[in-house]
Amino acid sequence: MQKKYIIGIVLFFFLGFLQVSAYDFNLKSSHALLINLDEQKVLYEQDSESKTAIASLTKIMTAIVSLENIESLDETVIITSADLKGLAASNAAVAGFFVGEKVTYRDLLYGLLLPSGADAAQALTRLTLGSRENFVSKMNEKAKELGLTNTNFVNETGLDVENHYSSLQDVAKMFQYALKNDDFRTIISSSSYLISDGTKTLQSTVFRNIKKNNLNMDYVMGGKTGTTENAGICLASIANANGTNYMLITTGAPQENNQPYNFLDTQKIYDYFIKNFQKQIIVEKGSLMLELPTIYAKEESVSFEVPESIEKYVSTSFQKDQIQYKYFGMEEIKYDTPLMTKLGTVQIILDGEILREIEIILNQNIHFDLWKYVKSNPVIIVGIIGFVILIMIMIVRRKCRKK
Repeated sequence: MQKKYIIGIVLFFFLGFLQVSAYDFNLKSSHALLINLDEQKVLYEQDSESKTAIASLTKIMTAIVSLENIESLDETVIITSADLKGLAASNAAVAGFFVGEKVTYRDLLYGLLLPSGADAAQALTRLTLGSRENFVSKMNEKAKELGLTNTNFVNETGLDVENHYSSLQDVAKMFQYALKNDDFRTIISSSSYLISDGTKTLQSTVFRNIKKNNLNMDYVMGGKTGTTENAGICLASIANANGTNYMLITTGAPQENNQPYNFLDTQKIYDYFIKNFQKQIIVEKGSLMLELPTIYAKEESVSFEVPESIEKYVSTSFQKDQIQYKYFGMEEIKYDTPLMTKLGTVQIILDGEILREIEIILNQNIHFDLWKYVKSNPVIIVGIIGFVILIMIMIVRRKCRKK
């Protein structure tokens, strides 16, 4: 099941990636990628293929590797000095764990993803695979498994180091993969978490920033922030609006004027698509998609209706006459065509995309019409007239003989 899902993600980005960059949002972020998760379609992208620093978005992969190497999230472990080593000097974000503190793996994962704690990252590295070398090797192994072709990890925290990079397309792949894990999704969607011993509450940097900056972004369901000098300020988020699920990733926004440009860019992109696009029924069940004429039948034609409604994410200005129906198959139905015969196929198309391919099956009886058959065959009419004339001549001759 896991391998099947990985192949699906890889195929989506390899075959289905679209360069959708016609919108001018005047972003502060240098890289951006918006995906409709329901249809697995790229809606907007800005330099999403390039290698770039991703700061603490790295911790998405840290969480993946940790979750796949922990037997019980409620197992208790102890924080050591090794877990805090070097963090103060690098000015890394921490969850606030201290040496000797007893916590659970669940506490560490919340500390990793909500306040983006580098202390939690280093503790998970030590506790799950023993060393940074082993853990990072597993991160790169997983990256290869997921088809992340523009990604290389050097550490588990996302702090700036040479040769540590990814691309937004790759981040989107690993984020989607991570969201398949129920524990990851629960954590990333939480605004806060009280650790197991009740001594501290961990706050989500995503929801805290939305509230702090009075941003009207109720549609955001969760996410992960990141900030370093090389990566700028970053944000990977998921959202739901009007029944549509989105994922949006931005990196490379400047750290200036004390402005949350990662959130402002995210809001700008989400708001545009939420306002101007929506999921709606674009083809109604029972609507006419094809009508085929008959030959020598009492029925003039046979109609075929759409078997089920088609729902699609489209512009709010969408008009149903934009839908095209292309038919490939028999052009006429003969009177003796057996019931349930496959006549052909109809493609329902929107903007060059085939939405459905429907087999056309004869599902009603066709009744022979002798008169139509006769009218359509002059030879038969001539033959009948000749036969009548011949009979008349024979009758006349018989009368003459009697006389």
